[in-house]
Amino acid sequence: MSAGAELLGVGMMTPVGVTAPSTAAAIRAGIIRTRETPLLDLRFRPYIGAFIPEEYLPVPGLPAARGLAVREQRMLRLALPALKEAAEGLDRPVPLMLGLPEGGSAGKHEPVPFLKALSHASGLALDMERSRCFPKGRAAGLLALDAAVRLLDEGRVPAVLVGGVDSLLDPMTLAALEGEGRIRQHGPVDGLIPGEGGVFLLLGRAGSGKRLSRRPLARIVATATGIEPGHRYSKEPYLGEGLAEACRLLFASVPAGLSSVRCVYAGFNGERFWAKEWGVAFLRSRECFVESYEIKHPAENVGDPGAAYGPLMVGVAALELRKGYCQGPVLVWCSSDHEARGAALLHQEAPEG
Repeated sequence: MSAGAELLGVGMMTPVGVTAPSTAAAIRAGIIRTRETPLLDLRFRPYIGAFIPEEYLPVPGLPAARGLAVREQRMLRLALPALKEAAEGLDRPVPLMLGLPEGGSAGKHEPVPFLKALSHASGLALDMERSRCFPKGRAAGLLALDAAVRLLDEGRVPAVLVGGVDSLLDPMTLAALEGEGRIRQHGPVDGLIPGEGGVFLLLGRAGSGKRLSRRPLARIVATATGIEPGHRYSKEPYLGEGLAEACRLLFASVPAGLSSVRCVYAGFNGERFWAKEWGVAFLRSRECFVESYEIKHPAENVGDPGAAYGPLMVGVAALELRKGYCQGPVLVWCSSDHEARGAALLHQEAPEG
């Protein structure tokens, strides 16, 4: 059984905040920032999305961005401030587990060059040998979190960075989504609002907060992943098995005596498609929830931030737990457009002693 991990730091760059505390405060206040973009849809109307104004994004040096696609260059700009915020004070190289967009018709993403560019542009001494990319879309950050917890369990590293970065402010990506009727624009309410974000988490083994002189924000009690055979682009029937299996594995690994889930950060993005699998997952693990659990879905505030969604919800949930704005345990889950599903369970930090 995993010993879990301590969440020691968070960094965020989102449409509602340029730091983790400002993002969490804006989401809690219900702030929504959507606007027209310079990009036009297939009917020559401006796309509406939740994007970060140019003046808040850094401009990395040309050597770091050379060879990256336009979408990746923007992702690099989103990632840099958040990575530096989460890693502030680190004095040794640590691995980075990084969630990235899925490849597909909207354009291929090259994970390894992006990871190298991020390391170079940030100036951080990352442990590149142990770092990994997860180009799996909306659930990618939770897959990265699961891999980070496993790496900490092996005992070979004292800390791990986990991140997710994505931007839907890209003509090919937007056109592909619009062609599938998935964007909430001037049409159906059943659709997503394109978003973007860069979010990073610093994790340590249980007890490492004291050694690193950091007070943990929360504990990552357990993580799990699943595979959905009947995903959005599959010919298999959509039964919601992937998320249900991820939740089953998650709760099976929870230490005995932990109370029932009181709050859920759900990976809804404005599309009704995801309601079915959450219903299946909840019904199959119903005994693990209190009767009147709270449910939150920050896409209402930040749009669909793609691969940044999982780390964003984990980070916001941790800050909410720290300040007493929600009660743990907290379940966070995310589903990708393809097969990947991920889940994590957070709780208040362990008492000192």
